[in-house]
Amino acid sequence: MQFVPVVDQNQKPLMPTTSARARRWIASGKATGFWKKGVFCVRLNVELSKRNLQRIAVGIDPGSKREGFTVKSQSHTYLNLQTYAVDWVKDAVETRRNMRRARRYRKTPCRQNRSNRLANKSRLAPSTKARWQWKLRICWWLEKMFPITCFVVEDIKARTWKNSKKWNRSFSPLEVGKEWFHQQLNRVAPVELKQGLETSELRDSLGLKKAKNKLSDKFEAHCVDSWVLANWYVGGHTQPDNTSLLIVIPLRFHRRQLHRLEHARGGVRSSYGGTMSLGFKRGSIVQHPKFGLSYLGGSSKGRISLHSILTGKRLTQNAKKEELKFLAYNSWRTAVKTRGCVRK
Repeated sequence: MQFVPVVDQNQKPLMPTTSARARRWIASGKATGFWKKGVFCVRLNVELSKRNLQRIAVGIDPGSKREGFTVKSQSHTYLNLQTYAVDWVKDAVETRRNMRRARRYRKTPCRQNRSNRLANKSRLAPSTKARWQWKLRICWWLEKMFPITCFVVEDIKARTWKNSKKWNRSFSPLEVGKEWFHQQLNRVAPVELKQGLETSELRDSLGLKKAKNKLSDKFEAHCVDSWVLANWYVGGHTQPDNTSLLIVIPLRFHRRQLHRLEHARGGVRSSYGGTMSLGFKRGSIVQHPKFGLSYLGGSSKGRISLHSILTGKRLTQNAKKEELKFLAYNSWRTAVKTRGCVRK
C-alpha cells in the first residue's frame, strides 16, 4: 500500500493518507494533487475540524557514496530514500584553482592579488559543506511533506592517529561536517544520535542483514539501517513493512566559467557553464512532444538538450524552446525501485 503526503491550505504537513483515499479526494474536489520534487502529494481544499498527528521519525544512515533515509511512524513506513552523495566538489575546486593560477602567469594586464579574505575565519571546506548540505536539503524537503517529530542519525566517527591529543579530531573534515549538520538539523526537529555499533545491535536483534555491496540500489544496502533507526524511536514493527526505494540523484550544474580549459579552433576559448538555458532554469522538468517527460540540460545555437529522468542520458540536443512545456523546477532526478524493477 502506497501512502501520499498531505498538506493543508497553508502548506503545513499532515499525516499521510492512502493512494486510494487521495484519488477520491481529488475526484471530489476535496484536495488537489501536485508534485514536490519527485513525490506526489495532495493539498486539502477544505478546513480541518481536528488534527490527529502521530509521531514520525526520520532515520538517517550517512555514507560517502550512498545514503539512506526512512520516514516512519508506529503504524507504517511511508518512504525509503537512497540518495547519491555529492562527491564532485573537490575536483571542481581544484580545477578552478588551476585555471586561476594559469591566468596569473599570462602576460596580460590583471589586478593585483588580494589578501586571503578567508584566513583565520571559521568555515567549512567547500567539499565538506557540499556533502553535508546535501543531506540537510533532503531533510528540509521531507520536513515540508511530513510532520516530523525527530531525526535519528547514525553518529559516524573519523579515524584519527593513535595516541594523539584530543584536538586532532577537530581537524577531520568528517567530524567538523557532521557537527555542523547536527547543529543545523536540530533547528528543524530534535536529533537523536546512535553509534554504529548500536545500529548493528538493533539490526541483529531483528534478524536483518545488511548487504556487502554498498553501491547497490537495494533496501539492504543503506535503508535497512535507516529503517532500524526510525523504528527504534517510534516502534511498531519487527520486520520492514515497506522495502520500496525512491532513488534520488543530485544533478550537477556546471557554474559559469570564463572559458574552457582548452583552446578552441583559432585560439578562441568559448564560454562554458551557467544555470539558464534560453530562459529556462537547468534541471527543470518539461514535457516534450517526442521525448515526453524529461529535464533540461545545456543550450547551444538556439537549441536545448533534454535528458532522461530515469537514467540521466541525453535524449537530444536539438529541442526547440517553443516545443517545451514547463512543469516544475528541479535539482535532482528520482526513480522508484521495487523488488526487481526500476520505474519513474
